[in-house]
Amino acid sequence: MQSSLFEKAVALRADNRPVVRIVELHSGADWLLTPDGVEGPTALPPEVAEAAREAQRHDRSHDAKHGDQRYFLHVYNPPRRLVVVGAVHITQPLIQIAEAAGYAVTVIDPRGAFATAERFPGVTLNEDWPDEAMEALRPDNRTAVVTLTHDPKLDDPALEVALRSDAFYVGSLGSRKTHASRVERLTAAGLTAAEIGKIHAPIGLHLGGRAPAEIAIAIMAQITQVLHLGAGQETKAKAAA
Repeated sequence: MQSSLFEKAVALRADNRPVVRIVELHSGADWLLTPDGVEGPTALPPEVAEAAREAQRHDRSHDAKHGDQRYFLHVYNPPRRLVVVGAVHITQPLIQIAEAAGYAVTVIDPRGAFATAERFPGVTLNEDWPDEAMEALRPDNRTAVVTLTHDPKLDDPALEVALRSDAFYVGSLGSRKTHASRVERLTAAGLTAAEIGKIHAPIGLHLGGRAPAEIAIAIMAQITQVLHLGAGQETKAKAAA
């Protein structure tokens, strides 16, 4: 590997950023797929670059063939992250399910009475204002963001950052009426229709549940679906909450 690519790969891994090393097996030439794009000695066939993105999405290193050439896609991924805005009742079971699925969870809530170590033992809690916390966390394509407070003062600033990031999933709790008002506020704040359209709202797959744990299951099911199938392949079912 070229020294510049090696140094970049080491720096990205040290910074907990995802990277895929792509090696052409006949020549030994290699490329890096990073959050900024593909870097290497020549242009990489788009089909191989897309295969590398899919390998990263599914945490699966494997061979790929393009024409007469074979490539090895070596995935170096940090843990997936779930950022939850709002230390509410749904958050507690959501954390348990997300951690069991391999996510590193951070809960953002500036309301000290909600985000306590007693209610969330062992969980990373952040009491900064949501937009400041989100900017510091830098959501990437390994990150899902969920807002649960029902309070526009807390949810909207976090959404503004999340929707302009590479987060693979953004969901927000609330009824259709609540979401319609949210869309008006975010539009007034300058977000585009395409950015706002990334929000999964009402949040979660339609499983019919109403209890906090049931809603948490619906949310995590939708996150898993989007992660592996992509937002465009989601079921057309109504959302859960």
